[in-house]
Amino acid sequence: MIRLIAILSMLVLSWAAFAIDTGEAFDDPEMQARYQAIIAEVRCVQCQNQNIKDSNAMIAKDLRREIRRLMAEGKTNTEVFDFLAARYGDFVLYRPRASGITLILWIAPGLLLLIGGVIAFRVVRKRMHLPIDIDDDTNQVTG
Repeated sequence: MIRLIAILSMLVLSWAAFAIDTGEAFDDPEMQARYQAIIAEVRCVQCQNQNIKDSNAMIAKDLRREIRRLMAEGKTNTEVFDFLAARYGDFVLYRPRASGITLILWIAPGLLLLIGGVIAFRVVRKRMHLPIDIDDDTNQVTG
C-alpha cells in the first residue's frame, strides 16, 4: 500500500515536468495572467486547431518566446496581436478583427437567415390565398 501511494504521488508530482510552457514566469502576477490570456488566444500555425498555450510545436515555442519579449518591452495586447497578425495573417488569431472580409463572414449568416425567413413567409402567405378545390364526388380536398 505504501508503494502504491509513493508511485501515485510521484506520478502526480511529475506532471510539472511535462508542462508545455517552460519559460520563466513574469514576476508580476498581472503580467503572467495577461501572458496566459494572450497565448490562449493565439492559434498555432502548425497545429491549426490548437492554441499556442497547449501546443508543443517548435513554432508555438517561438511564438510564446516572442510574445514574452514583446510584453517585456511594454507592448499592449493590441500591439502584440497586431504584430502577430502582420507576420502570420489574421488566421493566427482566434478572434480575428472586424475588417472588410471578416465583417462579411460575420454578417452573412444572419442576412441569409433573414432572407430565407422572408421567402418562407411570402410562400406561406401566397399559399394561404390559393383556392381549395373540393371534389364533389368524394368530398375530398385536393390541390
